[in-house]
Amino acid sequence: MRVLVVGASGSVGTRLVPQLVERGHEVIGSSRASERAERLRALGAQPIVLDALDAAAVRRAMDTARPDAIVYEATALADLTDFKHFDRSFAQTNRLRTEGTDLLLATARDARVRRFVAQSYACHRYAREGGPVKTEDDPLDPTPVAAMRETLAAMQYLDQAVTTAGGIALRYGSFYGDPDDRFVDAIRKGVFPIVGDGGGVWSFIHLDDAAAATVLALEHGRPGAYNIVDDEPAPTNEWLPEIARILGSKPPQRYPRLLARIFAGEAAVVMGTESRGASNAKAKRELGFSLRYSRWRQGFAAAYAKPSAAVLSA
Repeated sequence: MRVLVVGASGSVGTRLVPQLVERGHEVIGSSRASERAERLRALGAQPIVLDALDAAAVRRAMDTARPDAIVYEATALADLTDFKHFDRSFAQTNRLRTEGTDLLLATARDARVRRFVAQSYACHRYAREGGPVKTEDDPLDPTPVAAMRETLAAMQYLDQAVTTAGGIALRYGSFYGDPDDRFVDAIRKGVFPIVGDGGGVWSFIHLDDAAAATVLALEHGRPGAYNIVDDEPAPTNEWLPEIARILGSKPPQRYPRLLARIFAGEAAVVMGTESRGASNAKAKRELGFSLRYSRWRQGFAAAYAKPSAAVLSA
């Protein structure tokens, strides 16, 4: 297929483009900045510069690219550790998830594009009751905390708009594998604490595995939402100390809920103590999804562990 990847220069897009090319697809990759064009070309894509919120530019890009399929990976993520101002951190990304989604879907419909896959998210979205791991059929959180309300609403909007139009929403887990990951830097610096009992469950996904699942969804996925996560959802009190150990950092600090609420905000408290993880059973069953890094322990060690002295001297 001719595949237009919107947001191809991002963390997922740069892993996705080579995998699409390897599978024989012709890829047109967009970025907001012209200086990223050569990187996309080196990855095998035909680069274009595109603001996904510019209606006229999107229509021109669609007329030029004439794609059979669209993969929508555009985000505008800045400081992902500022949980106290969660919605402010995600404000531009939320516009891309709402206004951008509507614009691309409308343009794709007019151009008779037959496949549409969009980036969504699984973590911290499911209702904070019942078991620790949720499927796509489980209800989303009906009462999100105020600081996350706009962001979770934007994710839900994207899911509904895309699937109603006959497309696929991929609810990725928390990404890792980027060498410049600010989330990992925060753990290294010891500024990511365990809050309360640390019982909030997270689901992770390596960027390479996220890209591989996206290829599968594009090629033969049925319309709907899919959790794209690894096999091991884990509570914060388990994964955070282990990742700190892998990184060679000090064990994380522990904050009571009240203190964390004052300094980090209610979103950080909920994410650390009440969040539910996600099941990948549907993606495995319907997409044939298999993981290179089936567990975050294995993946984080491969991505971030410091070489031992023995290895360095070998």
